[in-house]
Amino acid sequence: MAYLKNSAVNLLNLHYGLHALALNAGGAFFVVFLLRAGVPTPIVFAAIAFALLVRFVVRPVVLVLAPRWGMRPLVIFGTVFGALQYPIIAEVHGVDLMLLAFCVVSAVGEIFYWTAYHAYFASLGDLEHRGHQISAREAIAAIAGIVGPIAGGWALMSFGPRTAFGVVAIVQVLAALPLFGTPDVAVEPKVRGVFRAAWTGIVLFATDGWIASGYYFVWQIALFLSLGESFTNFGGALALAALVGAVGGLILGKHIDAGHGGRAVWLTFASLVALAVLRAFSTGSPTLAVIANAAGSLAGCLYIPTLMTAVYNQAKRSPCPLRFHVATEGGWDVGGSAGCLAAAGLLSLGVPISAVILISLPGTFLFLIVLRGYYATLESETEEPEITIEKAPIMEAFGSEV
Repeated sequence: MAYLKNSAVNLLNLHYGLHALALNAGGAFFVVFLLRAGVPTPIVFAAIAFALLVRFVVRPVVLVLAPRWGMRPLVIFGTVFGALQYPIIAEVHGVDLMLLAFCVVSAVGEIFYWTAYHAYFASLGDLEHRGHQISAREAIAAIAGIVGPIAGGWALMSFGPRTAFGVVAIVQVLAALPLFGTPDVAVEPKVRGVFRAAWTGIVLFATDGWIASGYYFVWQIALFLSLGESFTNFGGALALAALVGAVGGLILGKHIDAGHGGRAVWLTFASLVALAVLRAFSTGSPTLAVIANAAGSLAGCLYIPTLMTAVYNQAKRSPCPLRFHVATEGGWDVGGSAGCLAAAGLLSLGVPISAVILISLPGTFLFLIVLRGYYATLESETEEPEITIEKAPIMEAFGSEV
């Protein structure tokens, strides 16, 4: 277990576990809470798209501050500032100013956090242990994925949104503490050739954003409606999915030859297509919806290591990992906002939500094409990087965000 000897990555993974706990206890309820707060379904997706576009426009600010601050302060700032979105969303009542404030504050927090975090992880991690280190991170996140939704759903029903989201905000602030034990990574004031190096990552993240719009955001509302609009039932379904992902990841890790990137890409593609179709057909049936949601965690066991091993290694080799992720996260914003606007438009036209889930399918085909090309190039040049497939939950909300 040489990959566990990197103490900086271990602390970063501890931070990520606490952040994932906040994300699963509070962030996982964003979309469905807005629906229960009186925001019409198409406006929910329009609001997500707006927040992503704010991220895209404001993100260059990171490049202004990074050479002065370094990467670690950016991650810490993004963690703490991002916690402010939780008490704000508790005050949303329909389409109002608090909804606008939530979109802006969450966008700014995510700009600093995800951009700097991905670059920081790419810089501190080891090329030869990348797959293992990602899987160790996702194993910690899987535990948070089991505990968080149950606690969040129960707190929302028992104590109301102010208390529930207030506690989540505190947990996210505490997630910044392990970062004070990690080294900083300097950022050069000027670097050339980053965009060229990031092109594949930009396309991959744009694809990821589009897939997330149907596979994650639309599905969240479909699952919530299928479970009778109950926060408790919704949180239980998310926790069950995380448990299935944790157990299933152990089995997949033993039986899938993860040393072949091309094979992992095909398996991931097939699972995403099958799950999108299953989710579309299961909408409206509580039992089938819970099964489809749990099965999605198995797809996540393939998806995140396959995607992020490629992206992190490209970032590590690029002239500047931070600028690389500024570019790729911008791609996610474009893909995610386009997908959410498409979902909003289709729902406004009366298209059933079950059918809107399928908008993720075009993204899966692009995912296949781009990643197959990436791993095929590696096969022709050098030995492929190892991809360890285990215990990985599906993409995170408002991030790669997965």
